[in-house]
Amino acid sequence: MNPRIQFIVRTALFLAISVVFPIAFHQFGLGGRVFLPMHIPVLLAGAMFGPMSGAFIGLLAPGLSAMITGMPPTYAVPLMTLELVLYGATMGLFQVRYKLNIYVALCLALIVGRIGFAVGLFVLGLFLEMPYGVKEFFTGAVIAGLPGIAIQIIFIPPLVMTIKKRFN
Repeated sequence: MNPRIQFIVRTALFLAISVVFPIAFHQFGLGGRVFLPMHIPVLLAGAMFGPMSGAFIGLLAPGLSAMITGMPPTYAVPLMTLELVLYGATMGLFQVRYKLNIYVALCLALIVGRIGFAVGLFVLGLFLEMPYGVKEFFTGAVIAGLPGIAIQIIFIPPLVMTIKKRFN
């Protein structure tokens, strides 16, 4: 198959997964803010297909999911979009382009994405009066997301290594 078509099909598949995966989590009462299910396909796509795929999925997934399922809530879409674009692009750059260790690439992507989220929140706070500070919101987001971050660190690297070994 043509590599360009493979790239498009794989990216589309992971975009669909990024919308469906959170639905499965919510069916079992596992909240998105805690378990971060939309982040997983974005990080996987970045690690396996590169920064363009990861960034593209990160750009479209929150808005598409919000339109189809109502999750995430509309107010969270811009910040999640920024965060997920950074996750996908950074993961792809560090893993595919620079060939960093998968664990290092993942941790750096998670840090860059969360910093992007905090900066986005700070900028938003300059234009909107918020009932809380950026520090409180960011700390709450990180603390609340620790189970999801743990899931990502435990499952994404072995999954990427297994898939890459199997299909390369």
